[in-house]
Amino acid sequence: MATTDKPTDTEYGKEVPPPQQPPTSGGRALLQWRPAVLDLSNIDVVLRSLLFAASVVAIVVIVTSNQTELVPNPFTRRLEYRKAEFNHSPAFIYFVVAFSVAGLYSIITTLASISVILKPNYRLKFTLHFLFWDALILGVVASATGAAGAVAYVGLKGNNHVGWVKVCNRYDKYCRHLAGSLAVALFASIVVVLLIWLSSINLHRRIPK
Repeated sequence: MATTDKPTDTEYGKEVPPPQQPPTSGGRALLQWRPAVLDLSNIDVVLRSLLFAASVVAIVVIVTSNQTELVPNPFTRRLEYRKAEFNHSPAFIYFVVAFSVAGLYSIITTLASISVILKPNYRLKFTLHFLFWDALILGVVASATGAAGAVAYVGLKGNNHVGWVKVCNRYDKYCRHLAGSLAVALFASIVVVLLIWLSSINLHRRIPK
């Protein structure tokens, strides 16, 4: 009788499947490479540091927007030296307060994010808190940016329908500071949106599949 190359089970006379070969080093490397290798905790710390920097810059730029010019008094029609400051508008005051809160919040959450890196067991709990408070801060920052932007637009273009005159043709430095501060504020809003996305991705990764 001719012998077969496949081993047989002596008890049942069935063919024994050949042993599985261990994956090669190249295949193991391909299986281990995943996009999830990227440590999102470090990105979270960087984004929260950027939020702090943007908040400080936005506050400093708008607070230093003072400018004094010789302009006609709307009541007496005489030329007078009048000073333009951020605290002359409630919208700009709200802007400064909102970004002060955002700056303080970014400091606290940056320290909390660093503690998550040191103690990964608390990552899920902190991620839930980050997602909630980041959404709240986004509302505060976005509303402050919108309110300040609306007043700044009136100062730039005026409104002939209600008799609001534009002032940026006289207070050019003042308006440039406002524009710079609003640009940084928009950047800060985008950073908070990215933080919310990051927290959502972290939670999605922990959903059992």
